[in-house]
Amino acid sequence: MTIQSRFSENISTKSIRKISVAISALLATSLVGGCATTPAPEAQPKPVAIEKKSQARMGEELLPPNAKPGECYARVWVEPVYVTKTKEVLVKEAGERIDVTPAKYGWGEETMEVSAASTRLIETPAVYGTETESVLVQAATREWLTDKKPSAAPASKEVLERARTHGINLDSAKPGMCFHEHYLPAGYRETMTEVEISPASEEISIIPAKYRIAEKRVLVKEASQRVIEVPAVYETVTERIIDKPAHTVWKKGTGPVQKINEATGEIMCLVDVPATYKTITKRVIKTPATTRVIEIPAEYKTEKVRELVSAPQEVRKPIPARYKKVKGREKIGDGRLVWHEVHDKTHPMSTRTGAKICLIQQPAKYKNVTRRVIKTPAATKTIEIPARHKTIKVRKLVSSPQEKRIEIPAKYKTVTLRELKEDGHMEWRSILCEVNMTPGRVVRIQKALKKAGFDPGPIDGNVGGRTMAAVNAFQKAKGLPVDRYLNAKTVKALGVSLK
Repeated sequence: MTIQSRFSENISTKSIRKISVAISALLATSLVGGCATTPAPEAQPKPVAIEKKSQARMGEELLPPNAKPGECYARVWVEPVYVTKTKEVLVKEAGERIDVTPAKYGWGEETMEVSAASTRLIETPAVYGTETESVLVQAATREWLTDKKPSAAPASKEVLERARTHGINLDSAKPGMCFHEHYLPAGYRETMTEVEISPASEEISIIPAKYRIAEKRVLVKEASQRVIEVPAVYETVTERIIDKPAHTVWKKGTGPVQKINEATGEIMCLVDVPATYKTITKRVIKTPATTRVIEIPAEYKTEKVRELVSAPQEVRKPIPARYKKVKGREKIGDGRLVWHEVHDKTHPMSTRTGAKICLIQQPAKYKNVTRRVIKTPAATKTIEIPARHKTIKVRKLVSSPQEKRIEIPAKYKTVTLRELKEDGHMEWRSILCEVNMTPGRVVRIQKALKKAGFDPGPIDGNVGGRTMAAVNAFQKAKGLPVDRYLNAKTVKALGVSLK
């Protein structure tokens, strides 16, 4: 009898009976809410009122779905899958630091003009040369002189004008003619005249200015400000964060159902696992940083100064004019001037005034002269004289007090958390068992493992510890389900047929 025939015979009798008993036990356990921990008395199923159809449906859920004849299945626990994630947690809030720069003073220099800018002229002398030229020494002249002599003085314009006014036609006169002047006096009488000998005036007297010595406040230091930094106040707070969220896991239970089928039957309990927490400490700003401004008053100094009490004044006292009577002559008739040719004897010599004019004509005279001429005219050069200044020291505000706010970034801490990606669960897997685990198939599996680089130990057709260790290593390397069975997915991945 083959292994397959023996397995089929066992399925037909013993296995069906055991599965039925297992279903009844599991139903009883689920109704009381928990996993079986102690054997339940056979008399207890009495209060459970469940129809036979419901029992059959629940029994079907405990069997592999879509099972194929000749294949073995095992209900195995698949562990929950967790993902490790990192999370940034605030440890210290962002704040700011205030740096205060106090006001700065310094002795500065101010420039005062002592002498204004001006200019200075430098003379550049002319450059001279010589040249000879025929120069008119004396032009041909026709002029009126005071006598016939060539050396006589020229007649003045006033004399010529008097002669023209009093009867002489100067334009028709011929060279060599002379004329003289007579004055015929006027008649006079004596008179008394009041003459001012001293004009009216004023006597001025000065009242000098009056001064007094007074005290005056002088600013020696300007008012300013000082900025004081008030630092931020921090406080420490704690916060609880989730390290691992609440979840459920399946755990193996103990009880008589374990003994129903040693190959695949197991009792699993779904257990609530509470969340775990971490406590973190962080600093937060209680009072932000700020500044306080302190006013620094101005400083003054008292100096003695000379002040004007009353300005100087002038007092004017009038002085009347003074007069004197003098004797004089009052003209009765006007005197007159008469001109005539010198050979005219109409008037006596005593009336002559001495004024005489003669028309003299002289030819032009020339002379060769050597003279200096300007080759380059004299010029001036202007030199700018800069203004002169005097430097005096004064105390000045160089820079006002300032505050500089420096941002302090928040501090974070990276916390590692485990997050449940997939819940643990039970699933049916197709495995090799007595039905399909032939020595020949085991040999093919061992050879495939060795070819893939996983040592199964001796290739003898027996599934020993080394073979299962190689199977599990292969499963992990290929991302296959890892369990204590030779499951169908692993066999197919090794290229071994299940048929």
